[in-house]
Amino acid sequence: MKTLAHALAALLLAATVVAAPAQVRKDSVVLGMILEPAPGLDPTAASAASIAEVVHLNVLEGLTRIHRDGSVGPLLAESWSADPDGKVYTFRLRRGVKFHDGEAFDASDVKFSFERAKAEGSTNKAKKAVFDNISRIDTPDAHTVILVLNNADGNFPFRMGEATAVILDPKSAAGTASRPVGTGPYRFEDWKKGSAISLVKNEEWRGAATVKMKKVTFRFISDPAAQVAALLAGDIDGMPRFGAPQNLPQFQADKRFTVEIGGTGGKTIVSINHRKKPFDDLRVRRALAAAIDRKAIIAGAMEGYGAPIGSHMVPSDAGYIDLTGANPYDPERAKVLLKEAGVALPLNVTLTLPPPVYARKGGEIVAAQLAKVGIVAKIENVEWAQWLAGPFKGNFDLTIISHVEPLDFDRYADPSYYWGYDSRAFRELLAAYNTTLEPKARMKLLADMQKKLADDAANVYLFQLPQFAVARKPLKGLWSSSPIFANDLAALSW
Repeated sequence: MKTLAHALAALLLAATVVAAPAQVRKDSVVLGMILEPAPGLDPTAASAASIAEVVHLNVLEGLTRIHRDGSVGPLLAESWSADPDGKVYTFRLRRGVKFHDGEAFDASDVKFSFERAKAEGSTNKAKKAVFDNISRIDTPDAHTVILVLNNADGNFPFRMGEATAVILDPKSAAGTASRPVGTGPYRFEDWKKGSAISLVKNEEWRGAATVKMKKVTFRFISDPAAQVAALLAGDIDGMPRFGAPQNLPQFQADKRFTVEIGGTGGKTIVSINHRKKPFDDLRVRRALAAAIDRKAIIAGAMEGYGAPIGSHMVPSDAGYIDLTGANPYDPERAKVLLKEAGVALPLNVTLTLPPPVYARKGGEIVAAQLAKVGIVAKIENVEWAQWLAGPFKGNFDLTIISHVEPLDFDRYADPSYYWGYDSRAFRELLAAYNTTLEPKARMKLLADMQKKLADDAANVYLFQLPQFAVARKPLKGLWSSSPIFANDLAALSW
């Protein structure tokens, strides 16, 4: 009997071993995010990059797709062409595409979405730069859209791949902030405010056969120590934009994890409110720049990761020029400039800091550096929603933020934007750039715009935001660099 029992046990063990590979096969994943989307999930109506991290490419799609290397390819548009003058773009749309609620996608949805973005009262952050430039939208048939521009825009196909240009259906657009309905590989399932958002696979998506993950959950973890703990405990499987650079060596030494380090389009800056005195004085803004040592911030807040920048572009941007020498670190010059501007010292200011480490730790270093030249910065730590309701509405002195949208130097042409920079010369340079098609001339204008922002000390430019992707070793497909802030969930697999 004992022999028989042993034999049965051996057979059971063998069966278990054979079955093991099937048991470890996974079709779901939990990812960590630093910031919870706010105020909702509609990237065409709000500015937070965290919205696009959840819905862009996953729930909501645009005409074109920006790949992880920054190249542009087709998405809802199968192809497109431009007239020689760069003012007319014709998009040929995919056939047979449906929204998650069963509504058919066609040219009328594109027309509706772009007219909505152009409409008076629209809060689409690309309204002035992209959509107001569209003079006419023609739909000769259900699968063709012709966009006629006021001014040529050589970046237009790229702009059509940003989250601001996703296509919505008229019947569901109004509810996008709370329950987005799109054409993408994932459907919105649930949002537990303050905790997590869940997406489920769209089995009707045109490429559903290649999508491995049936469910993806985003958990919001702003505290760096909590991010580390969640990864180590297995509460999350990966974090595409890990926010604790000081812990990278720990994960690099742990064979259970993979760590990839790349770059983003993020320009990390000390934003200056030009509407408030004494920041309307160029000498004061240059004094701020001279008082701040960007290399010390990179070392102290980012563990040495991040390339220094001197204007509103990063080294991976086409047309970037190195202007880190335009406003060099020079505390003594900062003192002279403040004296020339007639600023009574100490100058008391408020430095508002959102949750990311680059802001909180970097802000402490900035405050200490400013103190050495007589500027006393009172630190005000705020949550992301508070930042959007405060500094982003123009209620601030100084703040630290990383502007992650690509090619967003056009924001400086809008005097109503939160930092209040108002330069006719810059607007003329941007207008010339937008209407110029010859590549060398465009690069020259890009350089001139960067120099103008540096000369005006429009903000204090610190560094390119790096990207740290940390994940359990079996998880594949996370982006290691982000030309746009998105997570391509359809590419994930175990």
